Amino acid sequence: MDRTEYDLIVIGGGPAGLAAAAAAYDAGERSILVLERDTRLGGILNQCIHNGFGLHTFQEELTGPEYAQRYIDKLTEREIEYKLDTMVMSLGQNEDGTKTVTAVNETDGLLILRTKALILAMGCRERSRGSLNIPGFRPAGIFSAGTAQRLVNIEGYLPGRRVVILGSGDIGLIMARRMTLEGAKVLVCAELMPYSGGLKRNIVQCLDDFGIPLKLSHTVVRIEGKERVEGVDIAEVGPDRKPIPGTEEHYDCDTLLLSVGLLPENELTIGLGAEMSRVTNGPVVDESLETSVPGVFAAGNVLHVHDLVDYVSEEAAHAGQSAAAYIRAFGNSEAKTKEDVRIPVIFSGGIRYTVPAFIDPGRVSKWLKVRFRVGEVMQNKKIVLYIDGEPAMSKKRRIMAPGEMEELVLTEKLLQEHQDMKTIDIRVEEDM
Repeated sequence: MDRTEYDLIVIGGGPAGLAAAAAAYDAGERSILVLERDTRLGGILNQCIHNGFGLHTFQEELTGPEYAQRYIDKLTEREIEYKLDTMVMSLGQNEDGTKTVTAVNETDGLLILRTKALILAMGCRERSRGSLNIPGFRPAGIFSAGTAQRLVNIEGYLPGRRVVILGSGDIGLIMARRMTLEGAKVLVCAELMPYSGGLKRNIVQCLDDFGIPLKLSHTVVRIEGKERVEGVDIAEVGPDRKPIPGTEEHYDCDTLLLSVGLLPENELTIGLGAEMSRVTNGPVVDESLETSVPGVFAAGNVLHVHDLVDYVSEEAAHAGQSAAAYIRAFGNSEAKTKEDVRIPVIFSGGIRYTVPAFIDPGRVSKWLKVRFRVGEVMQNKKIVLYIDGEPAMSKKRRIMAPGEMEELVLTEKLLQEHQDMKTIDIRVEEDM
């Protein structure tokens, strides 16, 4: 490999990385490299063969591979360089403001690359059984829902015949339907929380339409079997999320699928020294989706777990445009730095976090979307934006749930009217 310096390197060739690279190119950047550790571009979408993608972005219903192909085509049409089978090992900062990317692949061996800006788009991974502390042996037949999805949709294997699902995340709900369609019997879907972690539409289309029961406030307390799963015990849990003695139910099954949450893949981010959020497990970013490390941007599930890929693409496009603007100003000592204005977004009323966490009104062009999640199911509420203690906008919500992301759009007009703002506060209040 001859070339080792780029203006922009995007880590991850999934939906976030593809959208970010295309947007940076359209914003005028030409020296771009995308690094992907898999054998093909597209990320997790390659195994999501169900429909429901693209309704916001393309105003039509697509499967995961079809949605990914739209962005892969954008990459190839723009002749953006990318490398597959390439694992990024570490990231570093240089005194001149550039970044070092250390990666490895079979063709080039060890790669030491330099770049002016980085976009982190590494996605997320699933929580494993090891984080759940379920008693029992470690028999065959226990899979994360995403692993089962890959086995069925890409490898062509059926993981089991009688299935219990723990957790009601979207992947688990979708796999309940997929396993049923492939001839397996899904006995029950148990959820520790008193509400589902997935989209309402997935509960209806994947469980209700197939007669699969959803048991809220339940968890697996025992796994039977030494060589292969032979059965599981499910018990009800109290408000403290501890099993209630005497409520156990036994299910004879050969497979347990775990859909118990996603974790952003941020080992590289942490190694770079970026400030992290304890709630999202992703980096803390400003209105440009720039992390606390100048020139390093983040988008997609590596930043916070999304429910719709359309939002991932939109967010990543914003990161790509921001990175292109950073590169244009690179080395300009008169350029405004991000430390000049750093207004924290305060939140209350059950909101768990916001993205971005900080805003500089002067750096926002056209509009800014502030996305967040609530911590519990809420009904008949309103979301109110306060600027310097005065209500600036509100939005009524009949129902909100942790599994569905909320957003407020701060318009250019609103921000121009409050250029000298000192505080931004988002609250969930009763809709009287």
